[in-house]
Amino acid sequence: MASINDVSRLAQVSKATVSRVLSGSRGVKEESRDAVLRAVDILNYKPNAIAQSLTSQTTHCIGVICATEHIQQATAYLQALEKQLSLHQKHLLLRFANTTAAVEQAISELSTGLCDAMMVVGARFALPPGAQQAVLIDCLNASGEQQIGIDYEFASQTASHYLFTQQRRKIALLNFNPGEAAEQVLQGYRCALETMAMPFNRQLIMDEEQSVSVALQGLINRRVAFDAVLVTDYYQGLEVVELLKRYQLAVPQQVMVFSLDGSAAAFSEPLLPLISLPLETLAQRAIKLIVGSERDFPPLRGSLLTPW
Repeated sequence: MASINDVSRLAQVSKATVSRVLSGSRGVKEESRDAVLRAVDILNYKPNAIAQSLTSQTTHCIGVICATEHIQQATAYLQALEKQLSLHQKHLLLRFANTTAAVEQAISELSTGLCDAMMVVGARFALPPGAQQAVLIDCLNASGEQQIGIDYEFASQTASHYLFTQQRRKIALLNFNPGEAAEQVLQGYRCALETMAMPFNRQLIMDEEQSVSVALQGLINRRVAFDAVLVTDYYQGLEVVELLKRYQLAVPQQVMVFSLDGSAAAFSEPLLPLISLPLETLAQRAIKLIVGSERDFPPLRGSLLTPW
């Protein structure tokens, strides 16, 4: 493997000149720059990333704290982010964290000079104060300028209208726990009902339970008829399908299940109708926040995707 000494000898310049050329510094004669670049090409020289970071005081690494619950969903996010980071000659430094304390620990580790910036992806729980220094991607309790949110009101309204086209008039909603995202979902749901001149039935809304099985059991115990279930997570939707079968309810014939978040189904054919997020656009926005080229993005809208 070629070294900087080999490049220096072949180009007939000093090692300092080679370093200045490779770092993009000014003040190098054009003929010297050309000689260095030719030598690099001939020798297939790869600069030492650690040495470069010591010189430039930058690691070219972006710390990504993946706080999603499901590995398939994490994979979809990470693939999109890694592609965009590589286009900007940056590397992804990964940490997994599924609790507030774990996110705080990951931020503490990454803040010791391991990376130039951080992202937190997909958190469905309260974030620690230190997370405000990171770019927050689809985190329910996010706030501040460095966040990329999802338009859950649009998603809920789109999903409800689709269910209406499938002749579903009694749509149950298993919502997020109370918070801004839950309010957006409920607002979209209400708007869809109003558009169809249909009454709002609070008995069809479940928004206090962490467990899908407990929420569905509570809904059934209310003895209110429903012919569709709107959920906020793809894997929750799959769980609801299995639970409905245990109650002898055929899916989708008797009850149709719809997911507002389809990012987990990015690598396979969806088993449920869902709202598919444009993950590449999400990753592009995240990079723009990192490099400071653009801010104040509107909430990201997904598109309807059905398995039939």
